[in-house]
Amino acid sequence: MDAFFAAVEVLDEPALAGKPVIVGGTGSRGVVASCTYEARAFGVRSAMPTVRARQLCPAAVFIDGHFSRYSEMSRQLHAVLHDVTPMVEPIGLDEAFLDVTGARRLLGPAETIAWDIRRQVHQRLSLDCSVGVGRSKMVAKLASRAAKPSADRHGTRPGPGVVVVRADDELAFLHPLAVESLWGVGPATSGRLHDLGIRTVGELAAVGERTMVRHFGRAQGAHLAGLARGEDTGPVVPDRPAKSVGHEETFSRDHTEMAELQRHVVRMAESVAAHLRDGELAARTISLKVRYVDFTMITRAYTLPFAMDTGPALGAVAGALLDAVDLRDGVRLLGVSASGLQPSVVSRQLTFELGDGVPARPGAQTVPGPGGEPANRAPGRAHEAAGLQTSWQEVTAAVDAIRARFGRGSVGTASMVGDDGIVVPGRREAPWGPSAEDPGS
Repeated sequence: MDAFFAAVEVLDEPALAGKPVIVGGTGSRGVVASCTYEARAFGVRSAMPTVRARQLCPAAVFIDGHFSRYSEMSRQLHAVLHDVTPMVEPIGLDEAFLDVTGARRLLGPAETIAWDIRRQVHQRLSLDCSVGVGRSKMVAKLASRAAKPSADRHGTRPGPGVVVVRADDELAFLHPLAVESLWGVGPATSGRLHDLGIRTVGELAAVGERTMVRHFGRAQGAHLAGLARGEDTGPVVPDRPAKSVGHEETFSRDHTEMAELQRHVVRMAESVAAHLRDGELAARTISLKVRYVDFTMITRAYTLPFAMDTGPALGAVAGALLDAVDLRDGVRLLGVSASGLQPSVVSRQLTFELGDGVPARPGAQTVPGPGGEPANRAPGRAHEAAGLQTSWQEVTAAVDAIRARFGRGSVGTASMVGDDGIVVPGRREAPWGPSAEDPGS
């Protein structure tokens, strides 16, 4: 999709059309999630700090964003895509890969399908998208990028909308691109490639696999050389099961009090648990993420011998992990996530015959603290988590039923109550930082 979040905001408020609109965390610690091409003309980009975006484009309209609205539009988008083929692999809310091999006999060549998708998205969502066609996911992704509009101080120029890269033209398409265009080439890898004098995909292809293996190791070196040759055999995987469910927030001010952070952990655990239950999942591994004032980050995790899907149970383990964290000069970001997912019906069939200490399952890692001390006291809370999981299942089912009938904001725990009432799980899942009007979080 083209500037998806910002485009949805313009769709809902037509007066914003033609203006530089920036969606993201509007506070001093926020980041840009999306922006219109009018804002991009000033150099604003996704993931840019909001403070920098204000400097580049002070006349922009800044919007905190409405995640539930974007999710609604995403569901409509995927309905369009599934009308084409069941072979749809979602990538976030606004992007997907489609394998149209089996649809060509009915719908025509891939290029025809691409133009029809673009037309259907515009007709049914009143939004624009760019479509790339290629024999691999990597080439299709890069082609979709080439199909997008562009903007500079002279204005916004429409893109071609659809770009088709045929097999015989792949290398001619790939080789002029910067090495950063390839999958897996982030700042560290691109820096090492630049040190070798390699700045384009063509230069990478010319160096050869042997040199890449010597400098980057057998696996990464061979992978990079293969990508430069256009080799990407990853299939489109529809209905890819979720590996984890998480919730994290950047605070508008640093937190140094354990009690305050524990309150946030409880609220985040409730949010994660609600998302697990929405997917009929339960989790065995609970992880805690902490980013300090100096931007250093630590993670702590513990794996239990049973799966959980209630907020109090998840919160007990996450709270135990937080207990052992050194708060140092303050915490800037906090997150709780759940992995080791399985159908929730399985977790309700288990019995909790736990021994003292409740060791993690074999292979589970408990990351030591900076001084070598145990990273958490989660084992001591495993009995508590087991009891909470059992005792809260009926209560949680009742809460879910109330929310289903009266809305998500109708009931919640005390940790969810804010100045505007109940802070509903899911409404605060925007990852782009706090808003300007969020001084207490």
